[in-house]
Amino acid sequence: MKLDGYQMIAKPAIFSFFSGSGFLDLGFENSGFDIVYVNEYHAPFMDAYKHSRKVLGHAEPAYGYDGCSIEKVNMGTLKANCSELQHEGRLVGFIGGPPCPDFSVGGKNKGKDGENGKLSKTYVDLICLMSPDFFLFENVKGLYRTKKHREFFESLKVQLNKSGYILHEKLINSIEYGAAQDRERIILLGFKDKSLSKNFNWSGRKYPGRSAFEFDWPTQETFVENNNSPMPESLPEELTVNYWFKKNDVTNHPNAKHCFKARAGLARFLSVAEGDDSKKSYKRLHRWRYSPTAAYGNNEVHLHPTEPRRITVSEALAIQSLPKNFELPQDMSLSNMFKTVGNGVPYIAALGIANSILTHLGVKDEIDSAEFGPGNRKTAA
Repeated sequence: MKLDGYQMIAKPAIFSFFSGSGFLDLGFENSGFDIVYVNEYHAPFMDAYKHSRKVLGHAEPAYGYDGCSIEKVNMGTLKANCSELQHEGRLVGFIGGPPCPDFSVGGKNKGKDGENGKLSKTYVDLICLMSPDFFLFENVKGLYRTKKHREFFESLKVQLNKSGYILHEKLINSIEYGAAQDRERIILLGFKDKSLSKNFNWSGRKYPGRSAFEFDWPTQETFVENNNSPMPESLPEELTVNYWFKKNDVTNHPNAKHCFKARAGLARFLSVAEGDDSKKSYKRLHRWRYSPTAAYGNNEVHLHPTEPRRITVSEALAIQSLPKNFELPQDMSLSNMFKTVGNGVPYIAALGIANSILTHLGVKDEIDSAEFGPGNRKTAA
C-alpha cells in the first residue's frame, strides 16, 4: 500500500554490531526501525545499553543481546533469524561501526593488520555471508583519507559489490545534522535491491557541506570563572556547547556528578583560555562554539568552559546530542563511561542518517521521536 509516496510496510529490522551503549541504535529506533538483535563484546557497554533501554522504556530486542565477539557469533542462528524476518516480508539491515583505533592517526594506526582493524573485514564478511537487504558501515575519516587505509577500504567495497550491493558513501560531519561537535566519519551504505541504484539523498543535514563553519565563531578568550557574557549575534545557538548543556539540564542529570577529579592541580585548569583547543589534551570548550571531536581516550581531556574542571559525563552526553533522558548506569566506571561516550555516533546524526535510509527504502516513517519527531525535523539536500 502506498501513502504520500511512501510504502506502508512493517518496520525494517536492524541487527546491530559493535553496539557500544546504543547511540547509533537509538537514532535508528527513533526514526522508525526495529532493533531486533544487539551484539557488543565489552560487558560494561552492554550493561549500559540494557540500562538505557530500561530507563527509556524500550522493549528488549526480539532476538536478544549477544555478548560474544563478532568473530564468534552463531552463524546458523543469525542466518535463521534473518531468513525468518525476510520470509515475513520484512526488510533486514545490519548496522555497525567496527573499532577504529587502527585507522586513526591519533590512535594505533596499524590498519587492517591491527586487532581492531581486522574486525572491519570480519564485519564485511558477515554482511556478505548473511546477505541483509541493506547495511551501514561507520568508521573514522582515517580509513577514507589515509592512503594505505584507503586501499583496504576500497578492497572491502569491491567485496561488497561482488556480493550484489549497490554502495553509497560519504564523509559526513556530525555538525551538519545539528550536533554541537566537529566530528568527521565515513559512512558506507549498501542496498541489495537494484531498484535502489539511484543516488542516495543525504537529507536531514541542516548545515550541509562546510556551511556550519562559515559563521563568525569566537576563537579564544581569557578564562573567567562563571563567565556569563552573552552569545555573539548571528550565531546558530543550537550548534553551541552552551545550548546543549542547557537543553539537557546537565547539572541535574543523573550523570552530573560523574567526573574525573584534578590531578594536575588547580593552576593548570585556570591557565587554559576558553576555546583553546590547540593542544591534544586539556582542550577548553567555548560556551558559544561547537565542541572538538568527543574523544576521551589517549589522555585527551576536555575542560568546562567557565569552571576549573574537566567536563562531566552528563556534559559529554550532551555534546553527543543524546536525548535529555538518556543516562549511563551509576555503577559504571568513569573510564568506561567516557570511553563509550567518545566511541558513540552522535545521536542526532544517527537519527538523520536513519531517516535518509528510510526514505531511500521507500518506507513510511511511522514513529515520532519524543524530541526529534517529523514535526521537529528540518531537512536540506
